[in-house]
Formats: sequence, C-alpha cells, structure tokens
Amino acid sequence: MIMSGRDKIEEPEHLAACLLHFKEMNLDGLVVVGGDDSNTNAAVLAEYLSAQGSKTRIIGVPKTIDGDMKNGQIEASFGFDTAAKTYSELIGNICRDAQSAVKYWHFIRLMGRAASHVALECALQTQPNICLVSEEIQAKGTTLDEIVDGIVDVIVRRAEDGKNYGILLVPEGLPEFISDIKTLIEELSAILGREEKYIMSLGNHAERFQYVSGLLTPASSRVYSSLPVDIQEVLLQRDKHGNVPLSQVETERLLIDLVSDKIRLLKAHGKAKKVKFSPLGHFFGYEGRCAYPSNFDADYCYSLGYAAAVLIRAALTGYTVNVQHLIESSDEWTAGGTPVTMMLNMEMRKGRLTPVIKKALVDLEGAPFRYFAAHRDEWAISDAYLFPGPIQYYGPTAVCDAPTKTLALEKGAGKCCRGK
Repeated sequence: MIMSGRDKIEEPEHLAACLLHFKEMNLDGLVVVGGDDSNTNAAVLAEYLSAQGSKTRIIGVPKTIDGDMKNGQIEASFGFDTAAKTYSELIGNICRDAQSAVKYWHFIRLMGRAASHVALECALQTQPNICLVSEEIQAKGTTLDEIVDGIVDVIVRRAEDGKNYGILLVPEGLPEFISDIKTLIEELSAILGREEKYIMSLGNHAERFQYVSGLLTPASSRVYSSLPVDIQEVLLQRDKHGNVPLSQVETERLLIDLVSDKIRLLKAHGKAKKVKFSPLGHFFGYEGRCAYPSNFDADYCYSLGYAAAVLIRAALTGYTVNVQHLIESSDEWTAGGTPVTMMLNMEMRKGRLTPVIKKALVDLEGAPFRYFAAHRDEWAISDAYLFPGPIQYYGPTAVCDAPTKTLALEKGAGKCCRGK
C-alpha cells in the first residue's frame, strides 16, 4: 500500500521512473484508487507501460467522497455513502438542537468543491430549511445578492411564524458557481497577471483595496467592496498553479456576514421586526473522510478490490472497476471493468486539450434534485427535519445496508425519501 498522494504521473521522466521501479519490483499489477484525475492518470500510465512491453497491469478504482465520479458504467464512488451518512448524523443532531434551543440559525458548509452531491444527499437525509446547490445557482446565473435575498426571505418568513432558528447547508465550492463572483475572480486574475508585484508591495490592505477597486468594472468593484475584508484578501492571493485558493474562503461565514448586513438594513427601514438573527457557522469536512465505513461501503470496497484483482489476473490494463445494481442486495451486484478511454473527454488544461474523465456534477433534471426541488419550499418554513442518527451495522438490512438516497432515487427506488 503506497498510501495517499497528490502528485500526477504524467511527465516522461515520471513514466520512465515507474517503468524502472515496476521492473525492479517484478510487479504484476498496480491498483490506482482515486477520482477522475487519478483514474485518468491510470490510463496514461497503462498506455505507456503497454507500449514499453511491461507486464505490469494498471487498474483503477473509483474513490471520492464528493461523489463526482460516476457515469453510465460507474454507479457510485466509494466513500460517498459513509461521508454523507456521517455528516447527516451531525446535521440531524444540530436540527434537533435548533428545534430545542429555538434561537440559532446554523450555517453548515460541507465538502464538495466541484459538485454539490454531498450537500444534496445530506439535504435528502435531513430536510433542512435551506440547501444551496451550486449547479442550480450557476445554471440560473444567480448573483450573490440574490442568494442573500433568498436566505433572508426564508429567515423573515420563519420569524413571522415564531421560528427564529433554522438550518442552512452550503457546498464549499459555491463561490466558483456564483455569476458575479466568477466574473470578479476573472477580472482580479487579469489585474494580478499584469500588476501583482506592485499590488503586493502596497503597505496594507486598505491601499490594495483602493488600488484594485479602481481597476475593476463598476459591477465587480461593488461586489468586491461588499465582501468581508478577510475574503477580499484571499481573492488577491494565488496558489502555485495560479488559481484563487477558494478553499480558504469560509463560505458559511461569508453568507452569515452578508445576511447579517441585510437584516440590519431591513431593520433600519422598519422591516423584519420579528427577526432575531443569531447565526452559528460549522464546517463538516474531515469528520467524514476517514469515518468508520458503512456496511454499504465495506461491501462495495470488498467487491471493487476483488474485481480489481480478477482484472489483473486476466492480464487486462487501463480499466476502471465497476460494480452495478448497487441498490440491490450485495449478492445481486455485478462486477466488471470499463476501459478508461470510454470515459474520457477532451478538456482545456493549462492551455492545451487534454483527455480527462469529466466530473459528474449534480444533474438538475435527475431524480435526486427533482425530489429536493419539489419539497424545499415546504422544508423552508415547516420543521420537517429528519434525524438519521449514527450509521447502523447490525439489524434489519433495510436500515443497515441501505444505499444513499441519491443512488436509490437515481435507480428508481423513489420511496426512499418518504419515510421519517
């Protein structure tokens, strides 16, 4: 077991080093466990080794708690089930406390930078008052102001009903999907590309803010000035790849600050009189990444590992393991392999077209989102919270071995979300 790594094997010297070491180890097969990038990398390595006459076979296994590696061949990635159920237990606990304390609004940020599958699954399991879905926000071109107005509207309506408490779920990657934030980031990137050295030489943030604001378009300048100072600073930074380090943006804090400002403005104009807004922010991330696996994930990983070994023994290479019929009992699952090349799409990466496995974002026409959209107005005002409790390991199969509600809805078991 080589353990976890973030490095990509793609340069000629990397591939040559792998060939050398595999030959020294007399290695029959290598199983690459990961998401879209890792499995794409597995295909590149498999092609190279095959061309060099190496006996080492490369097999990929789909793994990401974000749930964004799935397609017509791969129904789910392992880890998503456990993570979503772990987060849902915590969210359910907070729902119960909110209903008991009746004085706090909880803003909960969940993992999922590129896709909102985790947030959506947790919403299906707990039925919060608000759940933001990045893909919908992008599709509608929703602005930051419009998001804040929508949240405030629910808060005011609940307050008028005597409920100054609630639960909001937000995926960590939301800022990248908000139209005016995306435009702002693009403008800042262009400005920094020209003048980063000078901007960073300015003595303090107030000077940087004044200078940068003068270079932005009026619309982006207005958005930039509305953000908290710490987030303004983050947007002026770049990581080693030249990207904005958006993982440093505490999205729940951003929304809390902007919603608080909006409510104060309403009160100053004699509105929202019944609102008593006491927000608390949470981030559930690493709690779900290494949680003790659910029965579903344990069965699924055993099946994936066994199938990977069978594919290697069959001298196949460049395949990703798939296991289908996952909503059935595990003895009805069907294992196989999908050539990674079947899943590749051409995308622009670092200025050149590159074959990659496309991330599976939330399908706004899919059954999980449609179920959520049909019920969210009811959940917004009523206390329809569900309390999943901890992951169960012993007891009825329907309880202990159940797949995620996302998977059940995608495969047609629509009744999964109707019981309490």
